[in-house]
Amino acid sequence: MNSNDRAHLIKRINTLKGLTDKERSALLGLLRENKTYGLVWEDKPEDVEERLRDELPILTEVPERAIISNDKNAPNHILIEGDNLEALATLAYTHEGKIDVIYIDPPYNTGNKDFIYNDSYVDKEDSYRHSKWLSFMSRRLKIAKKLLSDRGIVFISIDDNEQAQLKLLCDNIFGNSNFITNIIWQSTAGSNTGNEIVTTTEYVLVYTSNRTNAHFDGQPPVDDTFKFSDKHVNERGKYTLDKLDRRRVGGHYSEALNFPIEMPDGSMRYPGGGSNQNPGWNYLWSKSKIKWGIENDFIVFKKNSKDWAVYCKRYQNVDNKGKFIERTTPYRNLVTSDLFNTAQGTAEIANIFNSRPFAFPKPSVFVKFLLSTSVTTLNNAIILDFFAGSGTTLHATMQLNAEDGGHRQCILVTNNENNICEEVTYERNRRVIQGYTSAKGEEIPGLTKNNLRYYRTGFVGRSRSMQNMRKLVNLATDMLCIKEDLYTEQNTFGGQKTYKNVFRYFDDGKKQMLIIYREESIDELVDIIYELDITQPIKVYVFSPSEDPWEGSFDDVSDKVELCALPQAIYNTYRRILPKKKDAVIVPEDDVLATTQKDKDLFDGMLNFTDEEEA
Repeated sequence: MNSNDRAHLIKRINTLKGLTDKERSALLGLLRENKTYGLVWEDKPEDVEERLRDELPILTEVPERAIISNDKNAPNHILIEGDNLEALATLAYTHEGKIDVIYIDPPYNTGNKDFIYNDSYVDKEDSYRHSKWLSFMSRRLKIAKKLLSDRGIVFISIDDNEQAQLKLLCDNIFGNSNFITNIIWQSTAGSNTGNEIVTTTEYVLVYTSNRTNAHFDGQPPVDDTFKFSDKHVNERGKYTLDKLDRRRVGGHYSEALNFPIEMPDGSMRYPGGGSNQNPGWNYLWSKSKIKWGIENDFIVFKKNSKDWAVYCKRYQNVDNKGKFIERTTPYRNLVTSDLFNTAQGTAEIANIFNSRPFAFPKPSVFVKFLLSTSVTTLNNAIILDFFAGSGTTLHATMQLNAEDGGHRQCILVTNNENNICEEVTYERNRRVIQGYTSAKGEEIPGLTKNNLRYYRTGFVGRSRSMQNMRKLVNLATDMLCIKEDLYTEQNTFGGQKTYKNVFRYFDDGKKQMLIIYREESIDELVDIIYELDITQPIKVYVFSPSEDPWEGSFDDVSDKVELCALPQAIYNTYRRILPKKKDAVIVPEDDVLATTQKDKDLFDGMLNFTDEEEA
C-alpha cells in the first residue's frame, strides 16, 4: 500500500458513519502501523492477561513449606507457584533491574501436547499455532527485560520448531545489538523427526541487557585452539597472547565495542590501530572487562615501529574459585559433551526420586555450565527461571554456591499443573537441601547452607477503592520481604508491641524495615524513631491514598527513615507492564479517604489492641 492509498483510507475511516470512537481509533491505529521488516504475527488473546485487566497479582508465602538453614548467612531462594505472567508482574515490583541471569526452558511448541494456551493443548493442525506461541512468549519476555540488571544475561533453550521465530522476537525485544550467540548443543543421541537427517541438537539463544557490560567468565570445556608452551608461564600457569581486536563483518560488528583504550604512553588506540575509529573493527572485551584485565594483569601492550598492539593472556588453566578471573580459552557456541544430554538429566532426577516424575529435564551440569559462563561468576548474582519445570536451575545454583562459597540467589516460577510445583520442583530441591537416599541406596548429603521459601500468586481487585487499596497493602507484606530480602520479623519496635493490622517491623541485624498499615499510628511511631540510635535509615513503607508517604509527619526523623508510599508504588509498577484495565467505575473524590465503620472502630490507639490482634 502506498502513501496515497493509506491517506485515502484514513480519510474514509474518519468520515465513516456507524463507528464508535473506540472502533475508529483502533482502525486508525492498525492502519498507521508501518512495520517494514521483522517478525509479524496475529496477537491471540490470553485468558491470564485478560484477568489482569480486572485484578492485580500479589504473592503470599506458604510458611509450612519454608526450609530455613541454621546458617544465618544462607541465601534466600524463592519458589513461586502460579502462572508465570502473574508472577513476573509481581517480580517487576520486587526485582526490577536486579536480575543478573535469566535461564528459561519454555515449551518448544512441537505440537505434541507440550504447549497449553488458554487451557487447551496447541496441536500441529492449529493454524494459529505459531501466533499463539509468539503472543505467549512476547508478553513474558517484555516483562523479563525490565527485570534485568545492566549486566544481565538471558539464556533461552529452544529447538527447531520455534528457534527462527524466537531469534527475531528477541532481536525485537532485547535488540539485535545485544545478541551474544546461539549455542548449539548435543541434547540427544538422535531423534527421528521424520527427516532424512537425524536431529541431535538443540539451541540456547543468548542475549544481554547491555552489550557493553556483558561479561563472560567461568570454566568452559577444554579447547585446543591455542597452543601453550613454556615460553609464557606464571603463577596462573601456561598462557599464550591473543590480539584483543578483530575485524568484524555484518551482524558480528558491535558499535559498543569500537572504543579507544589508553596506551602506556598516554595515547589512545582504537581497535584496528590508530587514534581514529576504524569502521568494522571491535575489541573482544567490553570497557569494564578491559579495565578489569588491566588491573589484574590479563592485558599486555606491545609497541612496534608504527603503533601499539593490545593482547590478552589466554591461560591453559585458571583459578576460578569465585574470583572475577577470565577463563582465557574462548567460548565456542558448539557444545558436544555427552554430559549435557537430556538422558543425563533424566538419570539425575530418577536418582533423586527413584522414579521419573518429569520428562526430558535438562541436566544440572548443563545449566551450571551456562550459569558459570556469565556474571554468575560474581558470587552474589540473582538468577531467575520462570519456566522452572523440575527445578534444575535452583539445583545448579546451589551446586555452584557449594563449589565456590558463593551467595547466589535463585527465583523459580512454575504453575502447579499435575502438582508439578509441589511434588517435583519443590520436592526435588527440598531433598537437595536436606539430603536424600539415592536410587542406588547411597546417602547423599544435603546442601544445607540454603533457604527456600514457597509462595503462591493471589489477587486484589484493580479498581482503586479504599477497600482494595488497603487490602493490597496488607497483602503486599510478603512481596516487601522479597523486595528487601528481609524476613526476620520482630514482635516489638522501640519497646512498642507490633500489631498485624497496624504496623510490622523486620530486623535481621543488617537492615530494618517498618510497614505501616494504619496512617493513624504515624505520630506515635515517629516518636519512637526519634528516640532510636540507628546507624542507617529504616526503610519505611506506609499506607497512603496518594504518592505522598506522609513526608511532613516524618520531618523530625527524616535522616533516620527512607519513605515509600503504598500502594502507589505498586500501582506505578503495574501501570507500566499490565494490560489496560477495563472501564473503571469512577470513585467520587470525597470517597478517596473513606473507610468502613469497622476500620474506624478497629483503630483507637495501638495500646488498646487486644492480645488476639497482636502480630
